[in-house]
Amino acid sequence: MMELAVKPNVLWAVGGLYVLLLLASSIVSVLVRLHPERDYGELRRRVKSWWMMIVLFTLAISLSRGLSFVFFGFVSFLALKEYFSLIPTRRANRRVLFWAYLSIPIQYYWIGIGWYGMFIIFIPVYVFLFLPMRMVMIGDTKDFLRSAASLHWGLMMMVFSLSHLSFLLALPESGNPKGGGAGLVLFLTFLTEFNDVAQYVWGKMLGKRKIVPKVSPNKTWAGFLGGVATTLFSAWLMAPWLTPFSVEHALLAGLLIPMAGFIGDVVISAVKRDIGVKDSGNLLPGHGGVLDRIDSLIYTAPLFFHFVHYLYF
Repeated sequence: MMELAVKPNVLWAVGGLYVLLLLASSIVSVLVRLHPERDYGELRRRVKSWWMMIVLFTLAISLSRGLSFVFFGFVSFLALKEYFSLIPTRRANRRVLFWAYLSIPIQYYWIGIGWYGMFIIFIPVYVFLFLPMRMVMIGDTKDFLRSAASLHWGLMMMVFSLSHLSFLLALPESGNPKGGGAGLVLFLTFLTEFNDVAQYVWGKMLGKRKIVPKVSPNKTWAGFLGGVATTLFSAWLMAPWLTPFSVEHALLAGLLIPMAGFIGDVVISAVKRDIGVKDSGNLLPGHGGVLDRIDSLIYTAPLFFHFVHYLYF
């Protein structure tokens, strides 16, 4: 019989997420009835997408670790595929893309067997050195440097950075007896996504002064600071249930996640502005593409992982 990969504290926390979604769905229904003249289509699509994402996420952390690694590897594949569909790609590089995609199952294999040493150097060293060699063998040197940089940047962001989220599940449970790896994944993912929502809400209510108007004109200081404060409080509240953190470490994580998440958000916004697109795709109704949803995790996942790894493992 397949053994669940989560602890009771994590199950209670996931149950709380479903309660929040039920509350959000009820609020949207009430708004539609009270103000039928207003268009709540985007809000309804966003809530519907959140239901889909929460169900998939629950399955990912609740089943066996092997299936969880497959799920997160598939997310990396979708993100990398979406990225390659956006950036200009040389015809000659299409044969090189095969090797870029092949690095995904190999990277997640190192996670599956818990080989931290190979996990941490495979893409930054071996793949980094191999791809340009393969490009040289094709013989086309036009835009060589730009193409190599685009390939490496995509792999580092969509595969290497995101794979740190999965490696949290491979950490020894003795380091986090309260929530295990699933508790750390839930803590990081919820706070990263909740920070995005909090920054949006605070920005809408109080936002006036822009932070980076040329990159993301909707980002304001009020939204950023409100998101940091909200995430800081949420981290302090959730840490005793899901993590091994002391109060001080919980507060540090509560600062690290919103600040890193904000940077990830605006960096991907800069990429999309450079390419000339608003959303990276339309896979998630109301949210855009996969890259639109994981942009903050690209920064929070590796930084949070090494924060936890250094302190507790």
